[in-house]
Amino acid sequence: MAETSNPGGGPGAWALEARGLGKRYRRGWALRDCSFRLPTGRICGLVGPNGAGKSTLLGLASRQVASSQGELRVFGVPVDDPRVMPRFAFLGQDKALFKRFTVGETLRMGAELNPGWDAAAAERIVRSGSVPMNASVGALSGGQRTRVALALAFGKRPDLLLLDEPMADLDPLARDEMGALLMAEAVERGTTVVMSSHNLAELEDMCDYLLVLADGRIRMAGDADALVPAHTLVTGVTRDGELPAALTAHTVVEKRVQGRQFRAMVRPSGPLSGDWQVTEPSLEEVLLAHLRSPEAPALYTPGADIETEGNRTA
Repeated sequence: MAETSNPGGGPGAWALEARGLGKRYRRGWALRDCSFRLPTGRICGLVGPNGAGKSTLLGLASRQVASSQGELRVFGVPVDDPRVMPRFAFLGQDKALFKRFTVGETLRMGAELNPGWDAAAAERIVRSGSVPMNASVGALSGGQRTRVALALAFGKRPDLLLLDEPMADLDPLARDEMGALLMAEAVERGTTVVMSSHNLAELEDMCDYLLVLADGRIRMAGDADALVPAHTLVTGVTRDGELPAALTAHTVVEKRVQGRQFRAMVRPSGPLSGDWQVTEPSLEEVLLAHLRSPEAPALYTPGADIETEGNRTA
């Protein structure tokens, strides 16, 4: 995971601040009562099942969607303020590139559209993958197109990079290559990254901050290194098919019973003592437990919860 400091308060400390943010479509609420803070310079994984509101949140942050309620600030400025536009770049799964353009023409387009264009960085990203500048974008492989799209994004020199499943269509080797490229460029520039992905192992390797969505609401938010240790995996023998009574004093995120054996993801409120086995879960196990149990109480690490200023913490 990327190692970054958690800045203190102040208008420049937070890349994103959402307070009561919501978006309603005709079919209902895609996102509702969404409040969180994301510090600057972090690599943030945006996690949730299909329909959880991830793309809606990214659409709100990239000004493609207007909110129905609440507010969203980007580096302390309301998201609808014109000053926000130069500060972010967005890359979606479809990688909206002109297929008839050559790679060189695509980069020239980036230079024309972005006053602060960094031609050296964009060309470095393309050439490091041996992508011919005279090749048609439509003739490139999936990994090459992703590389060109990332070159456009980083060429803009954004302070905030929003990624909506940009590597979902890549094979494992290309995903690993693009992930390494993304990390290297983001860390070098201090870019804040918000990346939606269903690949939990990928997020564990790359992200130091998490936003977990389910049913259009925030379920977990904050530092990954604090969220995982806040949980304990407990296994043991059931009593008449039920969890031991001693566990009811703690927050049980998820319980699974098979025969006489139980397995529970627990947020302890004190020492765990009993005739059972206690282990520290992996990030993937914690995320899956919360995604399978959206009714579990939300969890924020200090500073991530803008509504309670960290009172509801891990």
